[in-house]
Amino acid sequence: MFFTTVPVTLSLYIARQFLFSVLAMTASLTGIVCLFDFIDLLRRVATKPDVPTSLVTKIAGLHIPYFYMEIMPFGVLLGGIICFWRLTRSSELIVARASGISAWQFLAAPLACSLILGALTTGVVSPLSSIMYARAEALDDQYLRSGGGPLSLSGASLWLRQLDSGLDARGVAILHSRDTHLEGDVLSIHDISVFRIDQSGHMILRIEAPSGRLETGRWLLENARILQPYELPGPPRTLSLATDLTLHRVQESFASPETLSVWAMPSFIAMLDRSGFSSIRHRLHFESLLALPVLAGTMSLVAAGFSMRPSRRGGVAKMIGSGVGAGFLLFTVSKVAEQFGNSGALPPLLAAWAPTGAGLCLAVSLLLHLEDG
Repeated sequence: MFFTTVPVTLSLYIARQFLFSVLAMTASLTGIVCLFDFIDLLRRVATKPDVPTSLVTKIAGLHIPYFYMEIMPFGVLLGGIICFWRLTRSSELIVARASGISAWQFLAAPLACSLILGALTTGVVSPLSSIMYARAEALDDQYLRSGGGPLSLSGASLWLRQLDSGLDARGVAILHSRDTHLEGDVLSIHDISVFRIDQSGHMILRIEAPSGRLETGRWLLENARILQPYELPGPPRTLSLATDLTLHRVQESFASPETLSVWAMPSFIAMLDRSGFSSIRHRLHFESLLALPVLAGTMSLVAAGFSMRPSRRGGVAKMIGSGVGAGFLLFTVSKVAEQFGNSGALPPLLAAWAPTGAGLCLAVSLLLHLEDG
């Protein structure tokens, strides 16, 4: 009974120490980043005397969950390094290994804590962050930006592709508006061309209209003419095209993926693909959220690999510095891969998961060297 309870007790002790260090480090780093964000908002609002400081405080507070999600993997890395270094310096891990417990056994609890923390961040904090970040973006657009922000559609050219059930054979309808205006809750489009295409890729007809608007469940085209092969154009009339798009969805397609919940992302990506919008940014963000628990676990293993070296061997500061450098190198690689993914040079799946996989291979190699010499 003694040998079965000791690993459990030791695991709980290490998990408690690890979790406390990680949460403290994550909170500290998030606080520092939020402070710089608050200072930047104050700088931007300095030229707008009609904007109160309370609004700046509100926007900065709404950014906190977003910054927490960005900082969390590095909080795990730095908190883990501090935790394992303290346990090694006090000889607690050395005694545990001398009693026959391998590094893989007492690292199971910190690894589980990291995975659970990452899963909670993806599943719980991410939806909260999307709501608060969207509200912060709306306030920023309304009070601090002069160009209307990313949700402004006025004067923009718009391309849409949607399923078209109005044909004899089900196909698609491609809508192009050369001029788009958003007035309140009404999206008006001008100089419109609609190409209706069947499943085999042949164009059935074309619709030209000087103006139209998006209503609930349909596009309403005014003074539209139908152009068909080998037929004269018909008289102008009002046409209605069914659609599953709404003004909110059209605006969201131009907004940042951070304003969408992880749970709503798959259906929204499918809607973007049906409508002809690019879904690369949203796919990459979704895959990054799915990879976050694994990235947190990888950071805990990297922290262990660089900080569990016994003090008597020397070079502890160098090893810890190398761990911090490896973490920020992994961050740089992930950002470079993200840029390649946004440009379409890498598939979103590879761009999101490749840095995590590379970090995991590094961590496992370090631990194998530490355990087996």
